[in-house]
Amino acid sequence: MTRSDLVAHLSERFGQLTQRDTEFAVKTILDAMSDALARGHRIEIRGFGSFSINRRPPRMGRNPRSGEQVLIPEKLVPHFKPGKALREAVDAQLPVTDEDQQAA
Repeated sequence: MTRSDLVAHLSERFGQLTQRDTEFAVKTILDAMSDALARGHRIEIRGFGSFSINRRPPRMGRNPRSGEQVLIPEKLVPHFKPGKALREAVDAQLPVTDEDQQAA
C-alpha cells in the first residue's frame, strides 16, 4: 500500500472527510512521526508496533569497483518492531501452498 492508496482508502471509509483533508491528516501524522524519530524519541502504537532509532557503528567496507577498503561512518537508522497483535494478524493470513496441502 502506498501513501496515496492509504489516503484514498481513508477518504472512502470516512465520507465526511474530503480527499484534501485526508491527505493533510496523513501528511501531518507522518511528519510528526518523522520529527519525533529525528529528535531521538521512540514511538509506540499499541497493537501495531514501535519505531525507534538504532545506532550502526562505524565499520570497514570495500569499494566494489576497486576493491579498496573504505571507512563507513556511524549511522543512526530507524527501526520498526511489530507488536504482538500485528504479528499474529500477519501470521493468521499465511498463504497455503501446494506442499502444505499435500502434507495434510
